[in-house]
Amino acid sequence: MYDVIIVGAGVIGATIARNLSRYSLRTLIIEKNSDVGDETSCANSAIVHAGYDPHPGTLKAELNYPGHLMFSQLCKELDIELKRIGSLTISTSEEESAKLRELYDYGIQNGCEVEIIGQQRLREMEPFVTKKAVEALWAPTAGIINPFELVVALMENAMDNGVELRLEEKITGIAKETGGFMVTTDKGEYEARVVINCAGVASGEINNMVSDKKETIRPRKGEYYVLDHFPAPYVTHTLFSVPSSKGKGVLVSPTTHGNYLIGPSSEFTDSAEDKGTDAPTLKNIVEQAYRLVDEIPMQYVIREFSGLRAYHDSGDFVINSPVPGFINMLGIQSPGLASSPAIGEKAVKMVGELLPLQEKAGWNPRRRPLYRVNTLPVEKRQALIATNPDFGQMVCRCEQVTKGEVVDCIRRNCGARSIKGVKKRVRPGFGKCQGGFCEPLIMRILADELGRDENRINYSNRGSFILMEKTKGE
Repeated sequence: MYDVIIVGAGVIGATIARNLSRYSLRTLIIEKNSDVGDETSCANSAIVHAGYDPHPGTLKAELNYPGHLMFSQLCKELDIELKRIGSLTISTSEEESAKLRELYDYGIQNGCEVEIIGQQRLREMEPFVTKKAVEALWAPTAGIINPFELVVALMENAMDNGVELRLEEKITGIAKETGGFMVTTDKGEYEARVVINCAGVASGEINNMVSDKKETIRPRKGEYYVLDHFPAPYVTHTLFSVPSSKGKGVLVSPTTHGNYLIGPSSEFTDSAEDKGTDAPTLKNIVEQAYRLVDEIPMQYVIREFSGLRAYHDSGDFVINSPVPGFINMLGIQSPGLASSPAIGEKAVKMVGELLPLQEKAGWNPRRRPLYRVNTLPVEKRQALIATNPDFGQMVCRCEQVTKGEVVDCIRRNCGARSIKGVKKRVRPGFGKCQGGFCEPLIMRILADELGRDENRINYSNRGSFILMEKTKGE
């Protein structure tokens, strides 16, 4: 019997798991994929939104602004990359300026630090902004974050503090019983007093297993371009279009590692497995991005990708309990990542109304810091190599990642078990060659560390093998 079972190990599930690990509860998190944070949490804009966009009075407005401020302490505790570079929402017409003032009013009501700035100051702050720009809404507390590292760090710390994780298990049924629930997966059965539904685009299905109030979650796909990092100066803030009914629109933004994102699109899809990209959509993204900047160095494009957002017809987050002991996290789309710390606190309060919460004496809010060899001064790098030569063996030239960092990310709690898992944690494969040089080396390290043959190493989920069999003898 578990006290709490969390369904889904994205940023919301992992945040709640980490928060609950503070208390003397037996907590289990179940994830259908082979790794944590492998759906919406790994395919988004990586923006910590400041909180001026949500309509006052909504759950989004209630949770976004306080949630985005909590990241400073959270990232310090868990050694997560966060940069508060600020955001600029660009107006290019009188009509858009009217909407900009509406956003300003929203921001003031939501408690945000926002300011409307004119052309001169805008161009001083952001020289690459389009010449058509009339003015902009400046939000200095907005930031960019490493979303892959965020989910892994949350889950690692939760596990360090006693939370259990089951990967590659799909929920097939949830039945209400006296005193709790029976949660059935394709691998077994688990009893829990409380169940928290954090299943993203699948959260409607999970709700409908146990609640008479049926919910529908529609996947909304966003496609992106990724630009390589390059030495020439370019955009230094997150640039937003004035939002429409489809969302915040196309953005141009740096990432925490010096790449640039352009996107996303925003179109409903019928399939929760639709992660493809297409030429017409990508072409439209570029056209929309030219409303923000006059120059897009497309010669540096190294990848396109897409992600799915969990859209609820309310347009808001839906956090409720349709059945006693069953807690829903529905429609957690943008600004879900920015709101996640506040959502985690709200979830703990809801659990506290159902179960006694007793703090653990030895709860540790910190995780062991990562090795980031390419950021170390030469003397510290040499000292580290002297203790372990693996930190002197470069396996990814594009992102300057060493074998020591790869081995460490495999051996940690919530460690990598696939090529994509290593990529998300320490970045080999994120560079210009997209794994063309480093992937065989990563595969070999995983095989050695996991005790498997190389043809049993997955790219991502179970069965996604790179190698099938030997075609030549020794």
